[in-house]
Amino acid sequence: MKKTLKILAYTVGTLALLLVLVLGYFHFKGIPNYKYDPPAEIVNLKVPRDSAHVARGRVIGAMQCVECHANAEGKMTGKPISDLPPMFGKIHSLNITQDKKYGIGNWTDGELYYFLRTGIHKDGRWSPPFMPKYSLLADDDIYSVIAWLRSDDPRLAPDIHEAAPNRFNLVVKILANTLFTAPPMPAKPILMPDTSQHVELGKYVANAVGDCYSCHSGDILKVDMLVPEKSFGFYGGGIPLRNPEGETVFSANLTMDKETGIGNWTEQDFIEAVRFGKNPRGGTLSRPMGPRPMLSDAEIKAIFAYLKTVPVIKNPIQRYRASVQ
Repeated sequence: MKKTLKILAYTVGTLALLLVLVLGYFHFKGIPNYKYDPPAEIVNLKVPRDSAHVARGRVIGAMQCVECHANAEGKMTGKPISDLPPMFGKIHSLNITQDKKYGIGNWTDGELYYFLRTGIHKDGRWSPPFMPKYSLLADDDIYSVIAWLRSDDPRLAPDIHEAAPNRFNLVVKILANTLFTAPPMPAKPILMPDTSQHVELGKYVANAVGDCYSCHSGDILKVDMLVPEKSFGFYGGGIPLRNPEGETVFSANLTMDKETGIGNWTEQDFIEAVRFGKNPRGGTLSRPMGPRPMLSDAEIKAIFAYLKTVPVIKNPIQRYRASVQ
């Protein structure tokens, strides 16, 4: 018996030591760096700056950039990110104004394109897991985002505000070295969807432009950014997020289950929910989900048509109840 206990104690001690060593490795390694290695055609990229591209970029920017990077005055100088799950710690987004020292004023079009695709800065630093990498966006939509970032939008005017430094916790460091690493550049050009094909358009707007699945799937650690359909609980909801008050709000089930999802919603219900934040059950949608007025009715109808093709998941979500003061 004593021998067995000694062996057990030795085994547990060895495993504990290995765990400490592994955690120590990730702690000191931190967020990985990558070789900055864009293809030649990206190095020399010059995106079109016409009004159509700027307007389209403004739409995508409103969905993807403004919420995380706009300060209280609306300038894109970065701010504390409050809606991430608590395990990520306290995070601050970066200054993406046209300031040449503190923003992106000295970045080339190619550097911006490569960063938006991979998350790799021109100095090799890599943006950690919570900064989206736009592997699914069409090339022309990436061009549009860059055109908007170069535009005369007053929110992007040079600003010398220096973003607060991020002190990444151990969880972020581990994820950045394991589950979430820099995605590869697309192997071939990504074309815009055929707008006459409603399901394909809806899939593109929901998955590539909106990243809706990354919040509305079942586990933030099991989201597949390259093949969203492989995400655990795809569009079944349940990921714990935080509202501006710091309270936990679970993402909604967007599959067509009639009891726990949106299977009883009409197309008009969905349009009003997405565009105006109106909850068909009454009241407004719970933050951090906000209205998306930048999307057209046609785009929202296409998303609804696409969600009808997503496998139904029965997943009762704990509905948010505002605390009574």
